[in-house]
Amino acid sequence: MSTIRVPGFKFAGVACGIKKSRRKDLAFILSERPATAAALFTTNWVRAAPVIVGMRRMRRGLIQAVVINSGVANACTGAQGVRDAETTCRETALRLDIDPGLVLPSSTGLIGLPLPMDKILSGIEKAAAVLSDGSFFQAARAILTTDRFIKTASASCRLAGKQVVVAGMAKGAGMIAPKVATMLAYILTDAAVEPRCLRAILRNAAAKTFNAVTVDGDMSTNDTVLFLANGVAGNPPVRSGSREEEVLLNVVKELMGSLALKLVEDGEGATKVVEVRVQGSRSSAEARKIAYTVATSQLVKAAFFGEDPNYGRIMAAIGRAEVPIKPERVDVSFDGVTVVKRGVGVNSTEQEAARVLKQPSFSVRIHLRQGKASASVWTSDLSHEYVRINSAYRT
Repeated sequence: MSTIRVPGFKFAGVACGIKKSRRKDLAFILSERPATAAALFTTNWVRAAPVIVGMRRMRRGLIQAVVINSGVANACTGAQGVRDAETTCRETALRLDIDPGLVLPSSTGLIGLPLPMDKILSGIEKAAAVLSDGSFFQAARAILTTDRFIKTASASCRLAGKQVVVAGMAKGAGMIAPKVATMLAYILTDAAVEPRCLRAILRNAAAKTFNAVTVDGDMSTNDTVLFLANGVAGNPPVRSGSREEEVLLNVVKELMGSLALKLVEDGEGATKVVEVRVQGSRSSAEARKIAYTVATSQLVKAAFFGEDPNYGRIMAAIGRAEVPIKPERVDVSFDGVTVVKRGVGVNSTEQEAARVLKQPSFSVRIHLRQGKASASVWTSDLSHEYVRINSAYRT
């Protein structure tokens, strides 16, 4: 695996003892200069302390460093949790010799436990000492919890004649649901981008990527997606409505799409990655609502795990999505194998459909024949392993 480097950024990933496994559990991302920043945070009303602090930091629209700990979420920890998040930012700023107001905190892990500040402070000292432009993967590994593998991606493009790099890292395997932000993710570029344009690119890219995946329909208290652009590439700042904005948006969307699919692939206990695509809807909102209802149905996901083309469960989920439909118009297929035609089951294709479901990745197409709008949601199956992992997560 070749090292990912983003000009003007340094990284660190260290173990400071938060995790009993002694694996890496604290990460730094540092820009050599304050970077233009855009962010999306959880829409859960129960927000973790780092989210509360992070939302305050984003009022300036500039971030220079991110400090991320894994193992403890610092959620449901009250005023002390906020003070601990602020202390983490101050200590990070002190070690890096930057403004504390330019440090954004993130945490992930068990909800309800206070940050072990002695270990956090020790980790901050260790991370500051090993910062390197070649430590991207070490940082990506330090942010993991139940993840089976690191999730990274990189790309490049030319903006106004300048070569720029875009890279990202993400973590997430459970508590994944499409509501504004669905995990911890950090997208970095050396391009110069105007603040309003950066925010628009992040929102637009997230709508079709991070906001279109689900593992279990649950949303964390800590979800954060941060996009930093430090301008080291020297291009004229990308403006809204420009050709450069379109180029950068396409690159960011592809990169975030890659990360989003890795979240589904790594879903706790997942053995399948499934695209649920609804076509022929009156509106994209209605299509998305139906797709999400099917994608989060426990019965449907269990059938995916069992490699059972149980179209009855899919039809039932479509019908309970609180979207008016005409069942007699609905078609359902697995990778082109039709199992429902005009609302009636096609039992003669069951064996062929079952072969499709044996694949690690496939699509479910639902055609409503009521309009021209469409939407997709990517989901995983529901396995015995998911129950095992989450039944004993705290113990």
